[in-house]
Amino acid sequence: MTHAAVEKPMNMPHSPLLTVDRGTCYVLFAYNVGRSLDLDAAERRVTAIKERSRIKHNRRAPSYFDFSPAPLRMTQEIEPLTIGGYRTSSGVDLLLYDFGAVSVTYSLPIEGAFAHLLSLSLDLYENALLLADSRRQVDELIRALEDAVERPYIDDAVEDFAIFHIEASTPADWRERLTMDHAQAIAQMLRSEAQVLAEEEVRDAVAQQICFGTDDVTVIDWNAALVVGREMDDVRAVLEFANVELLEMRLLDKQLDQSLDQAYDALSKRQWNRMRLPGTFHTDVRSIARLQVDSAILFERVTNTLKLLGDQYLARVHRLVSQRFHLESWDASISRKLQTLESIYGKMTDNAATKRAEVLEWIIIVLIAVSIAVSFLPGSPGH
Repeated sequence: MTHAAVEKPMNMPHSPLLTVDRGTCYVLFAYNVGRSLDLDAAERRVTAIKERSRIKHNRRAPSYFDFSPAPLRMTQEIEPLTIGGYRTSSGVDLLLYDFGAVSVTYSLPIEGAFAHLLSLSLDLYENALLLADSRRQVDELIRALEDAVERPYIDDAVEDFAIFHIEASTPADWRERLTMDHAQAIAQMLRSEAQVLAEEEVRDAVAQQICFGTDDVTVIDWNAALVVGREMDDVRAVLEFANVELLEMRLLDKQLDQSLDQAYDALSKRQWNRMRLPGTFHTDVRSIARLQVDSAILFERVTNTLKLLGDQYLARVHRLVSQRFHLESWDASISRKLQTLESIYGKMTDNAATKRAEVLEWIIIVLIAVSIAVSFLPGSPGH
């Protein structure tokens, strides 16, 4: 995810002292590893700690609210990695989705002055160590899963996102004055900016925020989110899925661009070539149909994996992060391209049908001409 360049040192404006007593920074990396994942087969093959991901409902919600199907969560032991003045935990979480995506999560315990989190944010921006290690984790995972992955291929594209989760702080009631007293510090942390930001930029960075009770708040930006409160696993799960969703939308949009180029080439090269025999369109038509079906299936899998209708609060969280990630624009673009691909497929099938009809007409004409010619040959009946 992109944002402005960073520079040090930071010139922080004065704000009331805030101390993080207990918290965790979660660093997420989303990868696409294939067309689809057989989660049951993957669960049987992997020997690491694993559990099916279920959102923990700490609010009133119908029992049917959940992932469908449930992703597979695994924890792999690693040597702690040093990021600036912080160290990751000894385990990395990998969350596998049936539509071929994997989310890798590193956890860094945080405590101390809130202002110090900006340094961590700066260190996390395009961190080569975490990026390389996450890629290695995914490579090893795919090798271990073997044929549980359909069409295995790890795309170079990756989406990263950081979640700063504060469970306890001093003073404990600072949330009520969040945007007034700490907006500048939060905006710089979320955007990994060492320089003091303009008021307009600060307002934009902290604009997407939501609270459920008096003791929690979530502020969502493009590159990171601040989550304050206890038992916020459900919110983190929604943010994690949205990061994966963004990656899949980007890749699907790119895939459709390539499919449209192939379809245009096939249509323009063959549309008016009347010297070809019937059936020469079939290979291209089947190829376009396969591209169309694969794209539509992936689109439906991604958009229908997480059901949020049962919990209005989490639905609003997803709506906020969708707005920040512009997921609706990606959805609209993909839907448009799917319709265009459908239109091209229709034109190609129509052309193939027209070609067959023309050839059949010529066959009939030739047969009639032959039958007439044969009747004039010596020895033919009626001659």
